[in-house]
Amino acid sequence: MTSSTPVLFIHGLWLHATSWAPWSELFTAAGYETAAPGWPGEPGTVELARADPDAVAGHGIDDVVDHYAKIIDGLGAKPILVGHSFGGMIAQKLLGQDRAAAAVAIDAAQIKGVLPLPLSSLRATFPVFKNPANRNRAVSLTAEQFRYAFGNAVSEQESDELFERWAIPAPGKPLFEAAAANFDPHSPAKVDTANELRGPLLLIMGGRDHTVPEAVTKATLKQYRHSDAVTEIHEFADRAHSLTIDHGWREVADVTLAWLARHGL
Repeated sequence: MTSSTPVLFIHGLWLHATSWAPWSELFTAAGYETAAPGWPGEPGTVELARADPDAVAGHGIDDVVDHYAKIIDGLGAKPILVGHSFGGMIAQKLLGQDRAAAAVAIDAAQIKGVLPLPLSSLRATFPVFKNPANRNRAVSLTAEQFRYAFGNAVSEQESDELFERWAIPAPGKPLFEAAAANFDPHSPAKVDTANELRGPLLLIMGGRDHTVPEAVTKATLKQYRHSDAVTEIHEFADRAHSLTIDHGWREVADVTLAWLARHGL
């Protein structure tokens, strides 16, 4: 690794880009150049994002992929991608397109070909799917909904604190696209899982995750069975969807750093 190795952090739905700040500080101290840009239209602060939810409304998976692809083009070197939730899906798509040196996909949203649809996932995403018009809107979670979707493995107090600190409205379109992925031959949720020349991929899952249960991540791993490129999986059995932002984030980050080191990254 050199001091110029770029790491790009990609968040998922309902979290602001600044939620990666502790990770950025840790990776910078480890010698990486880090960046955590938001999604298309995302305001620069949590407060501004809450005040203007329409800024992110209507953006789909392809919009987000193109947004980060342009950022990567300006880096001068293929970055390591670390993505959470839908950011994990985006990281996999970019890795499959040979735009990244490696990717770590943490509790990644399901890609095309993944069949399990656990009831907890449906409940976690119901605030979006309850109204078809939400496809073109931005949707906010309540503190109670956030606790079910993100904070079920931490105390209610910590979940509420995380909600107040990081939660923002999220576009509904990516969820509708992912839900229809296995019925759409041209789905934007399709990932080139057969790419033999891509960089290494680590899938991280939380055993108590309601939003992306371990069955989804294990099924994602199977999608890569036709590629000899490095694809590995790591489970935090007692963690949920908040694992990148809650009090145990450092353990997840340390596993990520150790994995990168093992692969010469």
